Amino acid sequence: MLKIENLNKSFGGVKATSDVSMNFPAGSLTAVIGPNGAGKTTFFNLVSGAIRPDSGRIFLDGENIAGQPAEVIVKKGLGRAFQVAQLFPTLTVEQTLCGALASMLGQSSRMIGQFPSPILRDQVHEVMEQLQLVDKAKVISGQLSHGDQKLLDIALALALKPKVLLLDEPIAGMGPEERQRMIDTVYALWESSDLTVVLIEHDMEIVFRVSQNIYVLSYGQVLAYGTPDDIRNNPDVIESYLGKPKEVVA
Repeated sequence: MLKIENLNKSFGGVKATSDVSMNFPAGSLTAVIGPNGAGKTTFFNLVSGAIRPDSGRIFLDGENIAGQPAEVIVKKGLGRAFQVAQLFPTLTVEQTLCGALASMLGQSSRMIGQFPSPILRDQVHEVMEQLQLVDKAKVISGQLSHGDQKLLDIALALALKPKVLLLDEPIAGMGPEERQRMIDTVYALWESSDLTVVLIEHDMEIVFRVSQNIYVLSYGQVLAYGTPDDIRNNPDVIESYLGKPKEVVA
């Protein structure tokens, strides 16, 4: 579904990604982890079209999308939710989703007068149900809790019917209850759909619990790839990122 081949990007003399190759099969849930500065967000920016790669190929469903504009990549089936939610703070949850979907479908004129089409409203309601936001439909986005704002950001990506969903630290800045709700919602969404999900996350407990496979980036390069057990026990990953478990002193 999503395949990366020999992706390179430099900023000045610094190589942010160096010959990165990854493969995310259709319907998979994969985490990308690594220390700060490893190149994770740059990788997402390259894949989603926010920045252009210097070289390399990015295949989405067999088509090379490397270097194409972000809005084109979205229409081809790649959605992204950001570490800091990208919202319209003065619109309600329902208005935000209706506006995003209408714009993508070329129906922006139908938003005039507050009367989007019934079909569009049905699509928006379906997405709100998926993200447990139906009871927040009339709430102003800027008044939502941090966790609900992140759910709305994911809902914005889902409203556009992506094949691949990139999630950039979805539980960052949340308390324990919101973190659990978020990860449960994301996992249930993945289980009940054919979405390919790629997740950047620093919480290793969450990563090891939900991911099928994990890529580890270090200094812009792929350090390791494997199942959670493979990564948990990989000496290079332990040394560069995870660290050794603390010994319990009796």
